[in-house]
Amino acid sequence: MQYPLLEKIDSPIQLRELSEKELLQLAIELRKFLIETLSRTGGHFASNLGVVELTIALHYVFNTPDDRIIWDVGHQSYPHKILTGRREAMSGIRQAKGIAGFPKRSESIYDAFGVGHSSTSISAALGMAIAKRQLGLNDQVVAVIGDGALTAGMAFEALNHAGDLDANILVILNDNDMSISENVGGLSNYLAKVLSSPLYTSMREGSKHILTRLPTVQEFARRTEEHVKGMVVPGTLFEELGFNYIGPIDGHNLSSLVTTLKNVKHLKGPQFLHIATKKGKGYPNAEENPCSYHGVTAFDPKTGKMAAKTASAPSYTQIFSDWLCDMAAEEQHLVGITPAMREGSGLVEFSKRYPDRYFDVGIAEQHSITLAAGLACEGLKPVVAIYSTFLQRAYDQLIHDVAIQNLPVLFAIDRAGLVGADGPTHSGLFDLSYLRCIPNILLMVPADENECRQMFTTGLKYNGPSAVRYPRGNGIGIPVDKALTTIPIAKAELRHKGQKIALLVFGTLLKTALEVAEILDTSVVNMRFVKPLDTEMLMLMTQQHQLLVTIEENVIMGGAGSAVNEYLQTQANSIPVLNLGLPDRFIDHGQSDALLAECGLNAAGIIRSIKEIFKEDL
Repeated sequence: MQYPLLEKIDSPIQLRELSEKELLQLAIELRKFLIETLSRTGGHFASNLGVVELTIALHYVFNTPDDRIIWDVGHQSYPHKILTGRREAMSGIRQAKGIAGFPKRSESIYDAFGVGHSSTSISAALGMAIAKRQLGLNDQVVAVIGDGALTAGMAFEALNHAGDLDANILVILNDNDMSISENVGGLSNYLAKVLSSPLYTSMREGSKHILTRLPTVQEFARRTEEHVKGMVVPGTLFEELGFNYIGPIDGHNLSSLVTTLKNVKHLKGPQFLHIATKKGKGYPNAEENPCSYHGVTAFDPKTGKMAAKTASAPSYTQIFSDWLCDMAAEEQHLVGITPAMREGSGLVEFSKRYPDRYFDVGIAEQHSITLAAGLACEGLKPVVAIYSTFLQRAYDQLIHDVAIQNLPVLFAIDRAGLVGADGPTHSGLFDLSYLRCIPNILLMVPADENECRQMFTTGLKYNGPSAVRYPRGNGIGIPVDKALTTIPIAKAELRHKGQKIALLVFGTLLKTALEVAEILDTSVVNMRFVKPLDTEMLMLMTQQHQLLVTIEENVIMGGAGSAVNEYLQTQANSIPVLNLGLPDRFIDHGQSDALLAECGLNAAGIIRSIKEIFKEDL
């Protein structure tokens, strides 16, 4: 497929040479290019189709990269990448050695801020705006945030601070909630142009100057303006925070976007532009079902049919989903909580069966944990389903509100370990390290899907905080016992009896360790618990072997291997310990199996590490 205009754009400089009429054609080509490319590579789809016009307008009006654009979350930054010199690189997006799926400062001077988690854009933009003011620069700073990301308190903390500082910052709310569509039309677009125009601004500021001599009249005028604007635009909240609110406008109307942005560009102080867009715009399947097309695998662009997944075993997320529904039928006090990850964390079926016991708190990880603490205080049994990387955002609440009070909250921690194409912002590399140092917590690491289900039950019945951490992807295909049984706390199991070396495995790398045992004749222990450790098993292994090897899909520093080291240091008959895990660096995106091999956590890598330290015959 040919893209006569798009193929001429290698930077926003060339984009700004186009006429506004040509921008319309560019939008058509850019959207077609996205569909064609992502049908082959997969990736974030619906969100990127929804910001085509906005991206073009921003780079057309603002002098990037000197003017900064910060994309909140960043899963809608593909059009931005394409227009900033990475069009050809899109064929390798999210693949090993290819460009990232999120903005990344080391990748391009146009990526003003690295993202991946939500609700950070306004804080980062405010910091940049303050810095530019102190450096005497007049560059513009723009934060693009989605309506979902505004459910996080951090976004409002930044809005409140920006309004207080009277900073020169533009916040664009990309609102793709379908319910807003009725508010978007000719009147709204006209109002946005008026509210951002130099004439309105000068009249507004001039009136303020005159009315300062008449305080009572000034206050009346201010309130009148707010009430009049409040009748036609939903911006009163943002006005109260100190922003000049403009919108909502149609985010797919390029002419309106360009005109409004040109007007806003010259305004001083905090500006808030509200635009309405449609996720999946231009691709009917994605428009009708944006959730299913949020992230896609390769698909047929004509039919929208995605490549079939040939999994021989259920995913760990599905294991959790099935357990949650089964357990809820037996335990009437169970409630499920998620911070805006109903689909990703496997709560769809639970939310349908038990709507009164299901709580989606939005992108508010901190609130989700303290909410669970409050529920537990009154005798309910909360289960918080959360990604490992997102639990990091609620660490204080985990310690202060749950652990100190020793409350029975179960954390179902999905996406632990490496996550593949999403890269370092989404990998769960640190949870064993940051959880095991917290008093009162029960920390479990299943080796397979059946054990995972049993650990959920064990955690729910535990009288205190508990956590089960499990990886993205599918199990190994063993039968799953549907009974709601528990396992003995702090009891490991010997899975293979060998000679000289014992492999102590924490989690799903057990299968790999058993492959190593077949070659080196090592013992293999499925440790199952990081806290508390099975110290009896540890001492037995030290008595029967010459080397212990700990294996985990977590950073080595402070992880499960460190727990073993710490315990053995208290014992008189300790032996050498080799800790294998993830290195002290952030690991880029790529296929999970390849990344594990790169980190020496495949069978060949483990054997190599053992032979480097153990010089005796094996």
